[in-house]
Amino acid sequence: MSVTLATESVMALVTIAGESLPRVELAPVAVDLLRSLWDEHGPLMFHQSGGCCDGSSPMCFMAGEFITSDQDVLLGRLDIGPAGGPGQVIDFWMSAEQFAYWSHTFLTVDVVPGRGSGFSAEAPRGVRFLIRSRLMETEVPFA
Repeated sequence: MSVTLATESVMALVTIAGESLPRVELAPVAVDLLRSLWDEHGPLMFHQSGGCCDGSSPMCFMAGEFITSDQDVLLGRLDIGPAGGPGQVIDFWMSAEQFAYWSHTFLTVDVVPGRGSGFSAEAPRGVRFLIRSRLMETEVPFA
């Protein structure tokens, strides 16, 4: 199997009404891993909760495997498809309660060695997704 390595990060499309700048990006290593997981499992999604079971780690599921509700916020859509190829869009969801705490942060999804949650798609590979955050550049982000 041949894997094309990402050379750049992927920035999310804005999904929150009234906002004009993205809130989430994928580090290049995350793009590479997600392309490989997409090849293996098909369409994917992320959910970031604030609860137990690796609640501080973003969980990657097959699209639709984790049921979202009005208690979740769609922070962005990330297209990991290679340039010129078909889109491979991954929705990034966060629990509304967690979003209330993190609404002032910009999130980067990265990959680090180690064991993540057994529920997340990358778990068998000996790596895990990790959120890196930084404060937004404006007090009222994206208005």
